[in-house]
Amino acid sequence: MTTTTVNETTTTVSPTKKTNLLDHHSIKHLLDETVTEIVTNRGYNEDVRMSNVRLLIGSIIIIIALFAQFYNKKFPDNKNFLIGCIVLYVVFNGILQLVVYTKEKNAFLFTYPPSGSAYNSTGLMISSKLPRFSDMYTLTIASADPKSISAKPTVEFTKSVTTWFTKDGVLVEGLFWKDVEALINNYANAKDNKKSK
Repeated sequence: MTTTTVNETTTTVSPTKKTNLLDHHSIKHLLDETVTEIVTNRGYNEDVRMSNVRLLIGSIIIIIALFAQFYNKKFPDNKNFLIGCIVLYVVFNGILQLVVYTKEKNAFLFTYPPSGSAYNSTGLMISSKLPRFSDMYTLTIASADPKSISAKPTVEFTKSVTTWFTKDGVLVEGLFWKDVEALINNYANAKDNKKSK
């Protein structure tokens, strides 16, 4: 943020968020980053436990690869050690893929429940999709603990990214914030899954 002084009045001007409209990865990244900012401003604290699990498994995989590379015996004397490293590498890589596939899916943000609502609310799992060669961005808010009695039904919207960007690639944050906050309100006001059955 930059601060400018005009006639002894201090105003805060947030930097504009700009992206390359020809690169759908950078568009999705900017939108996801902005969603994270909006959600944390609404009182939801980010839950990084899943990220930490992935980092731990990834570190173990790297350590296995380093042991295999720098083991002090030469091939073929280290054949059994290398086979063991390859098996461990495949096992831990499989565990990592399983975690990503079953727990994370397309989610880019997990949160704790908002403060003061630990028993009547769950954290959020927020995911998004922006298919290649498409301008349709889908944002989904679901319960981070779908089996909880406090879990609410999943809500989502799908809109064209052209709704939120100028032709120069500048994000019109006011419009995007309005849409995301409306979706968060829809989720917060939805009846619990268990009560609606």
